[in-house]
Amino acid sequence: MENRTHIKPILQALLVTLLWSSSFIIIKLGLDEIPPILFAGLRYILAFIILLIVSLSKQKFEEVKSFSRKDWINLIALGIVFYTLTQGAQFLGLSLLPSVTVSLMLNFTPIVVAVLAIFFLKEFPSIRQWFGTILFLAGVLVYFLPLIEDHNPLLGIIIMAGGILSNAGAAVLGRNINRTAHISPLIITTISMGIGSVILFTVGAISEGIPSISFTNILLLLWLAVINTAFAFTLWNVTLQKLTAMESSIINGTMLFQIAFLAWIILGESITMKEGVGIVIAALGAVLVQLKKKINKDIK
Repeated sequence: MENRTHIKPILQALLVTLLWSSSFIIIKLGLDEIPPILFAGLRYILAFIILLIVSLSKQKFEEVKSFSRKDWINLIALGIVFYTLTQGAQFLGLSLLPSVTVSLMLNFTPIVVAVLAIFFLKEFPSIRQWFGTILFLAGVLVYFLPLIEDHNPLLGIIIMAGGILSNAGAAVLGRNINRTAHISPLIITTISMGIGSVILFTVGAISEGIPSISFTNILLLLWLAVINTAFAFTLWNVTLQKLTAMESSIINGTMLFQIAFLAWIILGESITMKEGVGIVIAALGAVLVQLKKKINKDIK
């Protein structure tokens, strides 16, 4: 009976990663019509509205009223760094690079977080995590060598490098905010997403304009906001109550392969043998970096 109850969160987590992987493909399809920054703004504004409706209650309102000036500064900073900068860079990166390349580069994030956490959170990586870092970097080198090719524009790589830094910064900032546990995760997500998405949408509307959007892309936007964002993030948090850190990391690591497969089937983005080997090596390294130090206590 226990095994059956454990299978359910594993399947739920795999569903979430499949939804998140499909986001890369949906974004690539939508970028043919919607400019990247505006696209990102629209996705997260719609998701913010949904979360705002869900979080509307007297209890949550009282919680927001009790915020200190420091709380607001932290939430505003998180919104700008995680949504405006990170998501903006991801959408721009997808407009310039293959889906698998963007996915692989985003897997740099845990490594950068591990380094930043040493200086800002006084959290020191284990030997296993350092080994995972080396393994990941080796996989990335295998994937990209020669470092610049026709299908890997330098501008896209630079943009994604900035996105990795902002994503890592957001992870450290988010961890710092959540460590005190005096603000509920739903409120943190709703407010930070609202701030970041409004900035994204405003910048996109001013710099890129608002095109006419087809009915198909409106449906894709709604799917991204409702299913791949609001629903998927909520379901992932549910699975974290049942799965160990090791299980979650391994399941999350399957996204690299899911995206590669979906991009090949739907977008026709082929992968060479060399790139495939690099992805496998990098994925193993990323899993090792994300595992918590006390693995034995996580295994039940």
